[in-house]
Amino acid sequence: MSQGQWYPTDWPERVRAHARGELIPVPPRRAATVMLLRDTAAGHPVVHMLRRRASMAFAGGMYAYPGGGVDARDARPVRWAGPSLADWAGRLGVDEGSAQAIVCAAVRETFEEAGVLLAGLTPDTVIADTTGEEWEDDRRALVDRELAFADFLDRRGLVLRSDLLGAWARWITPEFEAHRYDTWFFVAALPEGQRTRDVSTEADRTVWITPAEAIAGYDRGELLMMPPTVSTLRAITPYTRASQALDAAGDRDLTPVLATARMEGDEVVLTWPGHKEFTRHIPMGGS
Repeated sequence: MSQGQWYPTDWPERVRAHARGELIPVPPRRAATVMLLRDTAAGHPVVHMLRRRASMAFAGGMYAYPGGGVDARDARPVRWAGPSLADWAGRLGVDEGSAQAIVCAAVRETFEEAGVLLAGLTPDTVIADTTGEEWEDDRRALVDRELAFADFLDRRGLVLRSDLLGAWARWITPEFEAHRYDTWFFVAALPEGQRTRDVSTEADRTVWITPAEAIAGYDRGELLMMPPTVSTLRAITPYTRASQALDAAGDRDLTPVLATARMEGDEVVLTWPGHKEFTRHIPMGGS
């Protein structure tokens, strides 16, 4: 581990095997995650983060944002507000069906893991309160995959507010990782009246923290994070309002960031293009 940067214990050998051409990459699964921001009187937005349980197969013990894999049912038609599917497809670099699935996954996962729902009864409103037994029953049913997100929205007469999301970055898990994801990162502001709830079964702690404080914790080695989390936190640190970050999202480069490993002498050099701080040198013959 460098600072608070996470490197799985099996990475060195997997990287070496990959460099020798002995490892067949696992196809990445599409995923979406949301940097949920809340304005404060201090003038520095805070971001909602979860610490993944140490028992999790992927990134156990790491601080991350609400998010998860795209469900095939996320592509089912829903009532939609905001940019068209064609616009989202162009922005995300995928076809329209995939664009809907990715955006729906972002909204669904935020509700499943934080209890926050980016949807309203009309295209220009948003639900003000998602607490209560009936909401919790629906949230659990979504988590357990007993209820499709499209059916959940339809039953409640809700419109998905895609305009409340801003696409921020795209990172793909390195080819030598055992669990791989092609993840789109979004930003969103906490809707007025809603509040986050500590409901994720995949996390043992949730916090609201300024990006600067989170980065400081990472730099001290106190908060463990993966490179995409560190990079996105650094990128949103300058903004003093959640709306500023949302406005800036439209100009963000969504070129996928994929780590590469190359041989240099007797070591493997692991790099993330455009992100020099994560570079790591791994001896070819030892740990």
